[in-house]
Amino acid sequence: MIPGESFGSIENRMQSVGLALEELLVTAQKQDCLTVGIYESAKLLNADPDSVVLCLLAADDGDDADDVALQIHFTLLQSFCCDSGITILRVSGIQCLKQLLGAVNANRNQEELRDLHCMLVTNPQADHCRLLEVGTYCRESQRLDQWVPELVLQER
Repeated sequence: MIPGESFGSIENRMQSVGLALEELLVTAQKQDCLTVGIYESAKLLNADPDSVVLCLLAADDGDDADDVALQIHFTLLQSFCCDSGITILRVSGIQCLKQLLGAVNANRNQEELRDLHCMLVTNPQADHCRLLEVGTYCRESQRLDQWVPELVLQER
């Protein structure tokens, strides 16, 4: 917590960053600048890590907390992104992500949206102001000794 900042202002800030993230993901998906899935993300990070501007790791506390394989994947992805200077953000709210990204393109194969545990944004021009807002939040969180910033997406 930043000295002088109230709980209400922190809550408002997180809500604002959550909305910015949602807008960024929708824009990136529409511009075909969003890679979805752990395997697909790992392939892209191996082939072209310089194109990645944001790594999003999504898991909900209840269901995914005990998934050891998922936690190992997250640890490896976090380490790689940290070493490569890629901004990382952990979010909870998989259902919100499914609704958000599934609504953007109803024709898209729903199978593609099953593994939303890892997503990469690859285009710096993908709604740059939203990317800047999310990146600023991540840097501020890291300054407060939060190695991987976290965000809870609000249900609709």
